[in-house]
Amino acid sequence: MDFSRRNLFATAGIAGATALSTYSQTALAETTSKSPFKVPATRIPIFGTSDVFPVRRIYCIGRNYEAHAREMGSDPTREPPFFFQKPTDAIQFVPIDQTVNHPYPPLTKNYHHEIELVAVLSKGGRDIPAEKALEYVYGYAIGLDMTRRDLQRAMGDQKKPWEIGKSFDHSAPIGPVHRADKIGHIKQGAIWLKVNGVIRQEANLSQMIWSVAEQISQLSAAFEMMPGDIIYSGTPENVGPVVVGDTLEGHIDGLPNITLKIV
Repeated sequence: MDFSRRNLFATAGIAGATALSTYSQTALAETTSKSPFKVPATRIPIFGTSDVFPVRRIYCIGRNYEAHAREMGSDPTREPPFFFQKPTDAIQFVPIDQTVNHPYPPLTKNYHHEIELVAVLSKGGRDIPAEKALEYVYGYAIGLDMTRRDLQRAMGDQKKPWEIGKSFDHSAPIGPVHRADKIGHIKQGAIWLKVNGVIRQEANLSQMIWSVAEQISQLSAAFEMMPGDIIYSGTPENVGPVVVGDTLEGHIDGLPNITLKIV
């Protein structure tokens, strides 16, 4: 299903009821149905099936483990949750039992790893109560929020948006989606990342400041959540640099590991 197109038509319909003329609505429909080129949709394979999960938006929460928040210079006891987005084509799929080549990006000399649990949604809505939010989760995956840290910090120091440090090609590696009705909802368990066989990041998912359910609830207060939305739920402490030739292995209890090599 083409979620982005559905959303566009829904938006057009609402606007048309109040502002657009019949002619404008018709012109919009004709324009959207006659694109001169095709843009490939982003999809993630669903484990154990031939199905794929279509990605609509990628949300990421910042500083969601206390120790990581402190290493980034923040006091987590005083800070409400904050989010940023990555483009859907930042996804780099990482199959199970394979080492995927991950290109070292341009412009940076300080390229960081951030291992994260990713929740994917199959239902949408606004103002979703936290106690019902997991009903919207279709499944989970292991992901990496790769970061050009030097660019992020430089833009932050200038009080400018730091999208260039987070939202670039291949910046969202991810393993296959595992359905929640098969594995349950992942609320605790080990999360770690090794670089060249040595543990770099290690924590328990229960140490999140804001749970996945709370993140969905918070996001739905600001955005209408939709099927196809995915949420990178935060990274533990000890984020750090990687260089060409490094091998990264990511683990979350209940999910198969993913492995990347920086090239």
